[in-house]
Amino acid sequence: MPRVFRRIWASLVTDVAGLRQGLSALAVSSLGDLIAGVTLGAVTGTLNRLPGLLVLVPAAIGMRGNIFGALGSRFGTAIHTGQFSLARRRDTLVGQNVLAAVALTLMLSVALAVLAKGVAVAFGLRASITIADFVVVSVLGGVLSSIVVLALTLAVSAAAARRGWDMDNVAAPLVTAAGDIVTLPALVIASVFVDHGNVTTLIAPVLVILAFAGAYSAWRTKLPIMRRIIIESLPILVLAGLIDVIAGLTIEKRLESFVAFPALLVLVPPFLEDTGALGGIVASRLASKLHLGTVAAKGFPNRAAREDMVLAFIFALPTFVLVALSADVVALVFRLDSPGALKMVGVSLVGGLASTCIATLIAYYGSIASYRFGIDPDTTGIPMITSSMDLVGAVSLILALLLFGVRS
Repeated sequence: MPRVFRRIWASLVTDVAGLRQGLSALAVSSLGDLIAGVTLGAVTGTLNRLPGLLVLVPAAIGMRGNIFGALGSRFGTAIHTGQFSLARRRDTLVGQNVLAAVALTLMLSVALAVLAKGVAVAFGLRASITIADFVVVSVLGGVLSSIVVLALTLAVSAAAARRGWDMDNVAAPLVTAAGDIVTLPALVIASVFVDHGNVTTLIAPVLVILAFAGAYSAWRTKLPIMRRIIIESLPILVLAGLIDVIAGLTIEKRLESFVAFPALLVLVPPFLEDTGALGGIVASRLASKLHLGTVAAKGFPNRAAREDMVLAFIFALPTFVLVALSADVVALVFRLDSPGALKMVGVSLVGGLASTCIATLIAYYGSIASYRFGIDPDTTGIPMITSSMDLVGAVSLILALLLFGVRS
């Protein structure tokens, strides 16, 4: 056992910068996601005015992180391989990646609107807003939030290339957190255009036509990188949207616990974000190492891969303690009932470490499977991890609540 710890310590000492960057990014994302938690509680009036809109929220938030987290992961590999360079030309590596992200945003926003309406009807919300309303909120909200997240992704990538940061350590936490923070306000802003009769009915078809035009252009494009990203991303992003809906329904099953202790509602966004971010860090690092040849696509992880997986647990311990204490402090400030700081920390740590176990396995074997099938693991890694961890994190959080006896 001492030998194992010596090896882990030696690997950490050689990558102090990576450790510092990862912990800093996770801390920023965790604290930022508390804003999303507080925001969620502040828009109850909008949610009451537009029944069924809450069905769209988890998938819309997750989709921003999935699209732009994958973009950041691809930029990380481009930096490692010396191919990253900001330019305005659309046929460059960066240009084609940006165009693919824009096209995916339009296409997936329409798909999520249809999915949200279908789920609302399937689960008895027959008084929910119309499909046109869903389209307007999803597409306009998606575009508004994507502008911000895209700008951040490009800025972080440029800074990483210039300052020598490891993009694989910072992209997943910062980009997905930004998606969480800006998407909810963007959806609220977009909802202003909803429930206006003929206005909404006129706007929705225009947005659908634009989305289909984007899809057609992407399909017919002669830009090879853009085309490959679209083809590889669409199936997994649609599946990710479905998983995010199931994650939301899973939490709703224990809604009474969250209503009894609203501090847990503040905990949910940063908790789910960090489970996905930790897995995203591992997936991004593995993708880069697969491309560079330092990790072999084998059934059992080699030393380089194991070090990345251990790093996730080292990140997880302080992160989930910080998340729990921060959520409890925010609850105290806003006078929200809490089960207590100790139980908050216990629930967050147990649920978080359990989720991290599964996250590292999904990150490794998902990356290996993608690589073996000739699919870029940078494209599939982040969406696969973040959506899976939304569901796994939700289940782990609920099991931790039961373990610590947190009930209504």
